[in-house]
Amino acid sequence: MSHTNNIGFLLQHLSFVLARQSDQVLQEQLGIGFSQFKILMALQWHPDIQQKQIAERLGQTEASISRQIKLLQDQGLLTANVNPQNRREHLTRPTTRGERFTDKAMEVLNNYHAPMFARLSDKQQQQLQEILGVMHDHACTENHDNRLTK
Repeated sequence: MSHTNNIGFLLQHLSFVLARQSDQVLQEQLGIGFSQFKILMALQWHPDIQQKQIAERLGQTEASISRQIKLLQDQGLLTANVNPQNRREHLTRPTTRGERFTDKAMEVLNNYHAPMFARLSDKQQQQLQEILGVMHDHACTENHDNRLTK
């Protein structure tokens, strides 16, 4: 069987290539990496998310997330304050500049990837989005994690 007939391989390889390209274009145009962009997106979608949860969702270590957050704070894109209800916890939130920056980064990526999506019809794009949504939901469920240990 050819690797191009293996859906799992194609998805893994495409994911790797797109992440590498996204990292490069974001570095060149905005001076941040794809990992930092994903943190900004996670915080935009879930403003009260903790660093541990970000690490779990993005499949990175807490130490890596902490380093990336520090870099984003140094750039004025995030703030981190002690949670008044739990002094051992920090609440990390995008600044107004960080929110605008995240929107700009999304625009950069959308423009960069537009020629790839232009090769698909509107119907194919809609189907792809629906299929990827189903696959994403399945991959992110706790039941899936339980199957890994069996």
